[in-house]
Amino acid sequence: MTYDPEARRDTPLARKLKQRIHRDGALTVAEYMQACLQDPEYGYYVKQQAIGHAGDFITAPEISQIFGELIGLWSAVVWQQMGSPSLVNLVELGPGRGTLMRDALRAASKMPPFLNALKVHLVESNSVLQRRQREVLAGVFPPVISNASMAVVPPGAVIVIANEFLDTVPAAQRSVGGERRVTLDAKDRLVFDPPEGTFHERQDFAPLIDHLASRAMDAPLAALFIDYGHLQSSAGETMQATRSHAPEHPLCSPGEADLTVHVDFAAFGAALVGCGLAVDGPATQGEFLGRLGIVERASRLMSANPDKAGEIELAVARLIAPQGMGSRFKAIGVRSSRLSVLPGLGSDP
Repeated sequence: MTYDPEARRDTPLARKLKQRIHRDGALTVAEYMQACLQDPEYGYYVKQQAIGHAGDFITAPEISQIFGELIGLWSAVVWQQMGSPSLVNLVELGPGRGTLMRDALRAASKMPPFLNALKVHLVESNSVLQRRQREVLAGVFPPVISNASMAVVPPGAVIVIANEFLDTVPAAQRSVGGERRVTLDAKDRLVFDPPEGTFHERQDFAPLIDHLASRAMDAPLAALFIDYGHLQSSAGETMQATRSHAPEHPLCSPGEADLTVHVDFAAFGAALVGCGLAVDGPATQGEFLGRLGIVERASRLMSANPDKAGEIELAVARLIAPQGMGSRFKAIGVRSSRLSVLPGLGSDP
């Protein structure tokens, strides 16, 4: 990524963080990231539009309807693996504009027994996106329930979907010299201390994993996480900021830029297993979608819409291309140990 490493914008959150540092001392990198994303007044995921051409980035569901449709069919098969319970909670974490869930429910309508068993929950903290979700999902069946936390989802069988959610979990950065922090320089600018070095990033997945493990003790649970990241743990800092579809320094625009890190899937998977959950994958997004039949679905869609065939083909290629999202993004499945391997995540296609 190329950007001006000296650029700083005096955003409302930047001013608030400077006051906090003057009062309480330097912030850890994890504390800084948490404030940038979730500050109740100025946090990025509290009020920003974020997703779409008018926002800061585009996600897979916005690229092609096929992505959400395949997730909907995946969920239906998982429900069958659970024994087709009469009630199942379908939960999406960080549902964006509601596009994935809209497409998933449209595909799920081909299996009426599954659709009739669903209670759909969107877990979202962003008020702007909540309004957009209500617009996109107005009139769908079953009706969608909005929650600020997964903790309020009723007990029972649950299927969790999370696309580009894990990358927003705050990460600490540590080296042999100690924990990296965010402080102020002589010009009262936000800076990293130390500015450079060999750091090990670690995200705090414990609250999420503990909740999943607790639910899995009482009822069938399956979860699908899709995000960009690496398969093996290694040293290096990966925090990145994006604003208006362009990269910038992570300290440039606190509260007004998307701030994420690359997910360490090895660490995430190990933590899940350590809490008694079974893990399938990770597989690359290209492998996962390929096993679910994305090429075949695209072919049928192109035949039904010949005037849009080129557009459909390009969108699907973007999702599965080895040089792009197809390899950079990974899919990992989480389940109760008594469930069988989740679709698309076994060793065989």
